[in-house]
Amino acid sequence: MNLKNALEGKEYIIQRIDTDDEDLNAFLFSLGCYTGEPITVVSRRRGSCVISVKDGRYSIDDQLAEAIQI
Repeated sequence: MNLKNALEGKEYIIQRIDTDDEDLNAFLFSLGCYTGEPITVVSRRRGSCVISVKDGRYSIDDQLAEAIQI
């Protein structure tokens, strides 16, 4: 299951990042999105969602959310 299908307010553990784009992978890593890290969907908007990872909150689009497998 990917982050786009995750329930709001529930904590998940990132299983893997599914992308062949090295820039996208590096960007997600800079946010703290990597295997084994807890992640929570805080809220959803049309075409994006707000996530909580590490000590930060970030707004990511659906393409990024689909790359994060939980």
